[in-house]
Amino acid sequence: MITEENISGRVLDHLGLVAVTLEKIGLIKKIDERLPLNKSKTTMGQRVAAMIFNGLGFIDDRLYMFPQFLENKPVDRLFGDSVRAEHFNDDALGLCLDTIHDYGVTKIFSEVAFMIGVEQKLLGRTFNIDTTSLKVYGEYEESDIPEKTELNPLPDPSSGTCPKYGYSKDHRLDLKQMVLNLATTGKAGFPIWMEAHSGNASDKKILHEVATRMRSLCQGIKNAPSFMTVGDSAIYDACTKEAGDMLWLTRVPERHKAVKKLLQYSDDAYAWHELADGYKICTTETRYRGVHQRWVVVFSKQAYARECKTLEKHVQEAEERLKKELWHLSNQFFHCECDAKEVLKTFSKELRYLVLSATIEPVLQHKGKGRPNKDAKPSTIGFKITGQLSRDEEKIALLKNTKGRFLLATNQLDREVLPDEDILLEYKGQSKTESGFKFIKNDAFEVSSIFLKKPGRISALMMVMTLCLMVYAIAQFELRSILESAQDTIPSQTKKETAKSSMQWVYRLFQGIQVITLTIQEVTQEIVINLKSVQKKIIRHFGPRAMEIYGTS
Repeated sequence: MITEENISGRVLDHLGLVAVTLEKIGLIKKIDERLPLNKSKTTMGQRVAAMIFNGLGFIDDRLYMFPQFLENKPVDRLFGDSVRAEHFNDDALGLCLDTIHDYGVTKIFSEVAFMIGVEQKLLGRTFNIDTTSLKVYGEYEESDIPEKTELNPLPDPSSGTCPKYGYSKDHRLDLKQMVLNLATTGKAGFPIWMEAHSGNASDKKILHEVATRMRSLCQGIKNAPSFMTVGDSAIYDACTKEAGDMLWLTRVPERHKAVKKLLQYSDDAYAWHELADGYKICTTETRYRGVHQRWVVVFSKQAYARECKTLEKHVQEAEERLKKELWHLSNQFFHCECDAKEVLKTFSKELRYLVLSATIEPVLQHKGKGRPNKDAKPSTIGFKITGQLSRDEEKIALLKNTKGRFLLATNQLDREVLPDEDILLEYKGQSKTESGFKFIKNDAFEVSSIFLKKPGRISALMMVMTLCLMVYAIAQFELRSILESAQDTIPSQTKKETAKSSMQWVYRLFQGIQVITLTIQEVTQEIVINLKSVQKKIIRHFGPRAMEIYGTS
């Protein structure tokens, strides 16, 4: 007889794929080398891995971290026979986060990331940096950023961070927040650097400082490449002022007068070089703000059509609104000509796309009652505005010239190292960093209070979140590469065969897979159920260790 006493089930889902990726990159061992722990049932590396399983365990829901996550999971298959779910209790995980913070959040992440990047050949010639904010609930004591010393010339900025009020990209000014700075590199969007900052940190300041710290670290690491810093327009001013001999590539802010002028020329004024996917570029060298640099005007056909459509919509909306306002003005009575002029002056400031032809006319009236005498002249009793609006076609044409265009700049002048046509490609790598933010935020990253007893644990947890992104990015890149080389495919969400499926969809395909344990007459047997052909195909591509975890042949 099979009863509840001799049969049990544990949820495996996609965690076997996560375990294989962790083993492939040797993350547990690398953490243990830096955070050794004696006479304990679990190592620091295993505790970090447990939090990664937790962080990557919710594919259809927001990320949620809580210590009881592993209670219904086959921990022995993920870690080994000697490890139990109860080993990852509140004290163990809390101590792990405290130890990471004491070692240095950025320090340990960058050391591990560089090793993995070199071993797995995931490093590109550039790294893309950006920041995002994460909401934090609770009250915390203020802590200071560590000062520079001779022994510590580049202190870990994450060591002294704490939640603070600042500009909220989610428009939640009532909540404190932390700022996550992230750098990714290569085709996989591999996260190579992370820093946690207080919630009021400025992008323009910290992005350049990150590049400086990262460059200093690279100089002290064997086999570390000489990266070029790639970022959005927030870092341009700092690069041209303080970059020194650091190589950079960034978008130039359009608030600069020279940029505005350059982007307004007619199309035939540029010597265009056609690229794929509707792009074309025009390159020139210039000395601007004291820095010799290459400027690349980029035009996107798709962006031009989209932005012109938006511009036309704005023009029509402004025309309808301002015509109504002008009609109301024309029906107003002004006792003083100065008042009418002031109102007209204020109204004219809103005419971005339109031209106003208006006059201020006196309102005349004869004094007294009855019919006036033949020679009587009326007197002015007030003033009114009459006018007409029309589209400013010349100005609209200039604005259309700027649509679909933006300016990239780099101080790498060697075209053999960085050809003109590769500049746009390297800049577009910024989207991988932004995708990383989208993955980490996933609407919200909620955590159990056990993780947040101390401000230092927040920055340590942000490192674990970034490790989740690392494991996810590596798994996705590896699977896509294997499918492409094997000329194989898997079904997408729309039931079309593809070799470039997202790892989120692959993880979702594994939902419902369980390990069933059956004990009859003191004989215990385990079996993995709910595996279909597509899951078995994916498992085979992940290799022998994945086949062992999922019990396939």
